[in-house]
Amino acid sequence: MSDELYTWASARSRTDSKSAAALEAEGWQEAGRHPIYGTRLMKKDASLDYGRFIAEKHKTLEFPGIEPGELNPKLFDFQRDMVRWALRRGRAAIFADCGMGKSFIQLEWARHIPGRVLILAPLAVAQQTVREAHKFGLEAHYARDGKAHGQITVTNYDMLDHFNPADFAGVVLDESSILKAFDGKTRTRLIEAFGATPFRLACTATPAPNDFMELGNHSEFLGIASRSEMLATYFVHDGGDTSQWRIKGHAVTEFWRWVCSWAAMLRRPSDLGYKDDGFILPELDTRELLVPLEVETAHSAGMLFPMDALTLVDQRAVRRASVGDRAKAIAAIVNDSEQPWVVWCELNDEADAIEAAIPDAIQIKGADENADKEAKLLAFASGDERVLVTKPSIAGFGMNWQHCADIVFAAPSHSFEMTYQAIRRCWRFGQKRPVTVWMTRTDADGAIVENLRRKEADAERMAERMIQSVAGFQNITARAIRQMTAYAPDKALEVPKWLAA
Repeated sequence: MSDELYTWASARSRTDSKSAAALEAEGWQEAGRHPIYGTRLMKKDASLDYGRFIAEKHKTLEFPGIEPGELNPKLFDFQRDMVRWALRRGRAAIFADCGMGKSFIQLEWARHIPGRVLILAPLAVAQQTVREAHKFGLEAHYARDGKAHGQITVTNYDMLDHFNPADFAGVVLDESSILKAFDGKTRTRLIEAFGATPFRLACTATPAPNDFMELGNHSEFLGIASRSEMLATYFVHDGGDTSQWRIKGHAVTEFWRWVCSWAAMLRRPSDLGYKDDGFILPELDTRELLVPLEVETAHSAGMLFPMDALTLVDQRAVRRASVGDRAKAIAAIVNDSEQPWVVWCELNDEADAIEAAIPDAIQIKGADENADKEAKLLAFASGDERVLVTKPSIAGFGMNWQHCADIVFAAPSHSFEMTYQAIRRCWRFGQKRPVTVWMTRTDADGAIVENLRRKEADAERMAERMIQSVAGFQNITARAIRQMTAYAPDKALEVPKWLAA
């Protein structure tokens, strides 16, 4: 009886305003009278509507894609197919690992867009993109004056407010992981600014496999679905922590099918079924540069004697107290070489000490003018400067330094992403030599090193799972799917008289 009462309650508003014939046409049938109220009961066969219900939840989005003409013959086969797929889609994301040619892909994509295209890139990467364009016979112009220059205009993210999005038919986000800060001002500004732009392309390295917010932000920028819609459809809160989201067990397959309808993911060409010829990374040799922690240094850090620093406060204290010793150890190996080096730091004091200890080193600081940063980055990339000292937060994303095969970190970091990206500036496809990475540490840094190794192992496992999950769904001919529930109100809203008054 409860099922009948429920179906009657659902149909009551319809029985008041529709004839029996109209109700029967919708699948409703009379099921007797209510035993108490004597009101007519209505039943509806759910199976009649279920197929239509599921079909309505899956909407195929139609974007203003175009059929490309002849593509640049210098593109690799997988790059050519990705450009063609992205153009046919109109709006797409390309998650390809470092060195897979994302700059060339986005430039060729922009060349075919019917209208002007704005490429947004991190500092110095914009100039690098222009050079890449010229290398492949394409035309692109770097601008900071807020005006479109030719078919393809390249600028920095910090210049976004100087440009009018309405002047461009297409937009490209280079290193689009900038969208990761889901509550950040830049993320919101980008989504709002280009909400009416017909053609959109987002390019970045393979997203963190456990960072679903990054995928949601890309989906929202492209106009596929908002982050909140994605979470509501495929995720649940993980236990009592409402800031952590976990994909629903039964939704894993559908989630990755949905992602692959608007994004292409690959770490190497074989992930899409192509040959890996020319895209095999050279050997990576990771070494440890151990700097003994002297008793005097331990005392300066607040310790009675040298020991492993377990708390963040102690770790920072040891790092500051050991700046001089670590700078001397790093300078000893860099000065003994004639090859290009990148020295990655996190503290201003250690960067200053290392720069002073290496005669031919240049340092890029956060306080430097943008023009000075660009000039130094380009000087190092061109080989005019041998040793670059800077922070991953400044130059750890987007730069191509295949000419350099020697890297040293001034200290281990808790951030695996920053460490990984900093290494990939040199250890990337196109690198011809084995890459050597020195990780400087003291006797007190054991906990940091172990934490970094754990994160590296977790990231590798998760990345493998992500690629395996999408392997069966990546289809460069597929259209984007948006799963949603349509809102179909069947009652008029009655406003109370006191509220209307």
